[in-house]
Amino acid sequence: MSSSGSVCHPRPLSPNPMHTHPNARLTPLGRERLLRRRHIDHGESLTFLAAQSGISVRSAYKWLARYRSGGAAALVDRRSQRRPLDPLQLQRAVDLRHERCTLRRVARVLAAPLSTVGRVLKAIGLGRLKNLQPAEPVRRYQWAQPGDMIHVDTKQLARFERVGHRITGDRRLGCSHGAGHEKAHVSIDDATRLAYVELLPDEKQATTVGFLLRAVVWFIGQGISGRRVL
Repeated sequence: MSSSGSVCHPRPLSPNPMHTHPNARLTPLGRERLLRRRHIDHGESLTFLAAQSGISVRSAYKWLARYRSGGAAALVDRRSQRRPLDPLQLQRAVDLRHERCTLRRVARVLAAPLSTVGRVLKAIGLGRLKNLQPAEPVRRYQWAQPGDMIHVDTKQLARFERVGHRITGDRRLGCSHGAGHEKAHVSIDDATRLAYVELLPDEKQATTVGFLLRAVVWFIGQGISGRRVL
């Protein structure tokens, strides 16, 4: 209540409040002053004004174009809105994409924003050119009878003398320098995918031959008589 006894009523909110981006360098009023007073009225360089205000020259020219077309009201920050492609544009975009046109070229032909074209084509699975052709099905071969082919291979595995970084989360504490390696010797029957594995210290000739002999004996114990080895 004021000294005269009248009640102070709050000022009503504007029905169309301005939305200013939280990271905006200038308010709409500041943009108008920069363009109208300093650039248009006094002829100061727009490049110089942009550098002085901490904005890009591109933004400065964008604001100038807006001001000339719509006045001060056009300098308010615009909320981004996703614009879809109409059905004709969408069909044209799909046709161009199947001609292996880039997204940039499709956007240029449609006179549409690149971000819109990229978003729409990605949603229908055409964001990447490799998606234009379906992947070839995996061709899986398999010998008909157990023992027709026994695959033999080795895999080098590092030894650990302490808990590794995948457990501790710290690579500096999980190193085991000088601990050496072990060799995983693997033998798999092609038809049944039955496997026999041993961890051995190396993959020298004597070690590998000894593993193969033990693998063959083990497979025989499972009812598989090996006829070929790869």
